[in-house]
Amino acid sequence: LLGLTLGLSAGLSPGPLMTLVITTTLRDGFKHGLRVAAAPSVSDLPIILLSVFVLGLLPPWTLAAIGVVGGGYVVYLGWETVRSARQASAQVLQGAPDAAAASGRQSLLRGAAVNALNPHPYLFWATVGGPTLLAAFSQGLLQGALFLLGFYATLIGSKVAVAALVHSQSRR
Repeated sequence: LLGLTLGLSAGLSPGPLMTLVITTTLRDGFKHGLRVAAAPSVSDLPIILLSVFVLGLLPPWTLAAIGVVGGGYVVYLGWETVRSARQASAQVLQGAPDAAAASGRQSLLRGAAVNALNPHPYLFWATVGGPTLLAAFSQGLLQGALFLLGFYATLIGSKVAVAALVHSQSRR
């Protein structure tokens, strides 16, 4: 239950990954938005391991450095989104055929990069998720696995629901 609640909260929180889910869905369609929404399934394992085992040993400026790099990448993505929106508008005005902006794999990797460069997953796993996960595993392997399953079911599921909603409303 705690995993479900924390996952839903994290999944619906505004941030770089949610922004990328929405913009990718609008620009490239639901399937690409779905892949971006699934990015934590690819990028979070290293974040969890890094947060639980390593971040506690690093100097305090580490989270600030991750935030600066992540912020720079988010600015780059914003610029790229504006640029591609202009190109898409020009193609529509010229009657050019609509080409897919990115492959499904590129969408997933872009989402994973945004998630990996975002300081929020590190902060979550270092302060709340990591200790909760360790406490769950101390009660048994099943409890730890259920915490992770519940967390990721609602984290990814809520982002998929947002992508579906955005896609359905963009077609109106």
